[in-house]
Amino acid sequence: MQTKAKKNIIFARLFPEEDVNDMLKEVCTIHNVKTAVVVSGIGQLKNSKLGYFKEKGNYTSKTFNKPLEILSLTGNIIKQNKEYVLHLHIILGEENTKTIGGHFIEGKISVTGEIVMLNTDIEVKRELDKKTGLKALFLE
Repeated sequence: MQTKAKKNIIFARLFPEEDVNDMLKEVCTIHNVKTAVVVSGIGQLKNSKLGYFKEKGNYTSKTFNKPLEILSLTGNIIKQNKEYVLHLHIILGEENTKTIGGHFIEGKISVTGEIVMLNTDIEVKRELDKKTGLKALFLE
């Protein structure tokens, strides 16, 4: 992984076999991130796992073991209780130009990953929302 920052913008380049979640947490540690917005993510993944929230208590996931193009990666990362919590969504493209999308759970880089983040000092937290059953973003 390589990373570089200037002012509030962070660029990261991930390499083959690197775990996206692990590397993004490492980038956040290097740049002392409190809260970040993932503005852009492109590249190619393999062994990716995506999720879909149907309703409270019903969250499904699916694993894809073939290379897929990262068309868009967005979301946010917050530091909470000394740990980084990632909430990312992704759109992936297949060779036949069909797309797959959902909540990004995990994946490893196949060829490259190029991710751009906006580093902020906004304090937010995630807590269980009893109504939805999700760990929701709380801005208070």
